[in-house]
Amino acid sequence: MIIGLLLLQSAIRLPTMWCGRRRERSLWGAFTAFAAAWWLRTDTGRAMIDPLGVEDLPTLLKHVLAIGGICVLLNYITDVYGAVEATARHIRITSMVRRTAARASAATVLCLAGLFFFDLDRSQTAADSLYFVGRHVGEPGLALYLGLFNAYTATAAAVCAYQWGRAARLARRWSLRTGLAMMASGMALMVLYAVARTAYIVVITIRPSVAAIGTTQELVTDTILYAASLLWLLGAVAPASHVLAARVRAVRALAVLHPLWRDLASAIDGIALHKPSRAPDGLPAAALLATVRDIAALDVTPQIRLGQYVTEIRDATHDLRRRAPADLFQRARHLAVAEGYVGEEAEAVAEAYWLRAALDAVDAPAGVPAAFHTSGDDFASEVLRLCQVARVYRRASPHTGVILESVTPLPSSVPEKV
Repeated sequence: MIIGLLLLQSAIRLPTMWCGRRRERSLWGAFTAFAAAWWLRTDTGRAMIDPLGVEDLPTLLKHVLAIGGICVLLNYITDVYGAVEATARHIRITSMVRRTAARASAATVLCLAGLFFFDLDRSQTAADSLYFVGRHVGEPGLALYLGLFNAYTATAAAVCAYQWGRAARLARRWSLRTGLAMMASGMALMVLYAVARTAYIVVITIRPSVAAIGTTQELVTDTILYAASLLWLLGAVAPASHVLAARVRAVRALAVLHPLWRDLASAIDGIALHKPSRAPDGLPAAALLATVRDIAALDVTPQIRLGQYVTEIRDATHDLRRRAPADLFQRARHLAVAEGYVGEEAEAVAEAYWLRAALDAVDAPAGVPAAFHTSGDDFASEVLRLCQVARVYRRASPHTGVILESVTPLPSSVPEKV
């Protein structure tokens, strides 16, 4: 179950690996590394590594992957909360821990490898004990090996627990607050797990006879580890669901805006950062493929691409205002009102008609920009407005320009934002 949840989180965040910021790539790397580490705990994972002929090698690889995941998780924590409160004391401490952990990770891995190959007695096999700890009872190297690993884990988990706990107290949405609290609780349990494991290792190194309770100890600590991992993963579902929902909303908006953006970007040179994909005329499948290629290209996230579309549509609109007839928008508004539209809906329909007709004047000499009404005080409302315009534009007649020539301009009844 835990491996499945880790892989699901990795899959959800896979697009951010290609086009996200460093912090999104760090989180994807953490989930992927932890998924591989957990896989090496399974019989299947160990069976894939055992043919290499090195006893206990899956354990070493599991710990190395866990250290890598912890290191990039600290990068994520620092980048996320440091961007908001870069000068706060707790962020400075987190940054210091991150820098120390980044430097210490390579040294820790080298020390673990050295202890593994040169200090631990690897002549013991699974036939002697089912557990790695049980095969090395009484060896000082075991205390050093797991002491290093658990100290690294406990420090990072404590930092994560504090940051997520603090963020949970400040979160406004109950779902996000609950998710962050679960993640913080999972990290707190991870600290408990590391401390309990370290204490047990120290005791059995000093008094090997205590190792008789090894099975009970493994059961208790594994239960803590499973609970910690499940709390963290289930808590991460809330932030992940918001990320996924935002991505889905952005893709839907892109699909609605694409026909409008494609026509404007194709008609006006220099407006679009990337020209629309071309498709042979009369081939619906090819046109659909071109649309998907424009929307789903992995160079940027859907949210960033949506911002580009909105900006480029508005840039094209401004260019057309300098070329279209001065009274064209008033004619478009008159037609919209005559068709029964009122209020903001009439303005959106008028804008769609104006865009259809204004494209006919794309080659006209540039002049003074004509008055033009727009709405949208923030990005979200601007996207909603443009989607409304794009839907009308898509079903508007290609001969809208000819239709508007016979329409009498309607005086404006609302303030215009020029």
